[in-house]
Amino acid sequence: MISVTDALTHLFALTNELPSETVPLGRANGRVLATAVSAKRDQPPFSASAMDGYGVASEGAAPGAKYAVIGEAAAGHAFDGIVGSREAVRIFTGAPVPEGVDRVIIQEDVVRDGDVITIADRLDKGFHIRPAGGDFQVGQTINAPRELRPSDVALMASMNIANVPVIRRPKVAILSTGDELVMPGEAPGPDQIIASNSFGLQAMLRDAGCEARLLPIARDTRASLEAAFDLVDDTDLLITIGGASVGDHDLVGDVAQNLGMQRSFYKIAMRPGKPLMAGTLANGAMMIGLPGNPVSALVCGHVFVLPVVRAMLGLGQAPTPRLIAKLAAPAPQNGPREHYMRAHVAHGELTTFDNQDSSLLSVLSDANALLVCPPNCPELAVGTEVQYLPI
Repeated sequence: MISVTDALTHLFALTNELPSETVPLGRANGRVLATAVSAKRDQPPFSASAMDGYGVASEGAAPGAKYAVIGEAAAGHAFDGIVGSREAVRIFTGAPVPEGVDRVIIQEDVVRDGDVITIADRLDKGFHIRPAGGDFQVGQTINAPRELRPSDVALMASMNIANVPVIRRPKVAILSTGDELVMPGEAPGPDQIIASNSFGLQAMLRDAGCEARLLPIARDTRASLEAAFDLVDDTDLLITIGGASVGDHDLVGDVAQNLGMQRSFYKIAMRPGKPLMAGTLANGAMMIGLPGNPVSALVCGHVFVLPVVRAMLGLGQAPTPRLIAKLAAPAPQNGPREHYMRAHVAHGELTTFDNQDSSLLSVLSDANALLVCPPNCPELAVGTEVQYLPI
C-alpha cells in the first residue's frame, strides 16, 4: 500500500492538461480561463457623474452661490457644449461630464427656481465624478488560469470581450460494475441493489466542470467488462466503480491490463478507500478504479478524482485544500491507515458521526466535512484543532 500523498503524486504524473477552446461570453461562467484576456476599451470611457445633481466648475462653489442652468446631461445623452463660470448643467448618474465641469453638486444640496439653482447651506464635500479609465484601461488583463465567476463575466463584458478562451471540459466516462447492481427506477431482484455511486460521482464531476457520462453497468464477466471498455473512445478519464479488490469476481484490473492498461499503483493506506488503482489505457485515457462501497467511492472522489480534474483544467497539481476546525466532541484513536471520517462542521466546531461504516450513504448525506485523521493518531480531546475536507 502507498500513502495518500504518494498516490496523488502518481495520479498527477498520469494527468495531462487539456487543450483550450473558445466559447461565447454567455457560456464562460464556471469555465477555466485558458489564456489572459485584455480590455479593448477604458471603463468608464469618459468622466462620468456618480450622482444625480448639477455639474459646475468647482472654483467658487460654496453655500449661497447661484448658477444658471443651461442644459441637461443623462446616461447615453451628453450635453454638447461648454459650461462656463456660474453656469450649471442638470446631470444624472452615468452621464458624461461636460467640458468645464469638475464637480457635481448633489440635487439635495441645491434649491432650484426656474433655471437658477442656489447651493444650500449643507454643501456635500464630494466631487462625485468618476474619472475616465478609473475602473480599468485598454490593455488591462484578466490573468489565466482562473475559474470564471459571474463577476468575471461581467468584467469581460465591460471590457468588450465577446469570446473567451477556456480549457476544454474533461470528458469522463463512469463505469459501474457488478451483478448486484440495477439502475434507479428498475425493480431489483432479491439479491440486488440500486446503483448509486455512479450518480453521485457524475454529479460531483459535473459540478467540477466535466462532461461526465454513465456507461451501461458491466456484469462480473470478462466479456461484459471488455464490451464496456470498448465504449471508452474519446474519453480523457475513465472511472470504474467496484471490481478493484482481490475477490474471485473482481476482474476490472485484470481485464484492463489485458486490454493494454499500464497500471501505476494499487491499494492506498487509507480508509475508506483502500482498493484503489490507477493507470493509463491503451488509447491514452487515464483510468482510476474506485472501490465499490458507496462511501469509499465518493470519499475517493473528493480526495483523488477532484484534484485530478483540477490538474486537467490547468489549475495546478495540489490536493484538495484542507480547513481547520476545533473538535466539539472527542474523536477516536486511529489505526495505521489515514482515516477520512464523516463529520459535521458548524460555527467552527467539528463533530464526527459515531457510525463510520463505508456502506452508509445516509451518514455521508448528513455530513458536510471529512475529518482527516492521521495514521496511528491517538484519541483527540474536545477543543483539539483538526484538519478536514469540506464536502
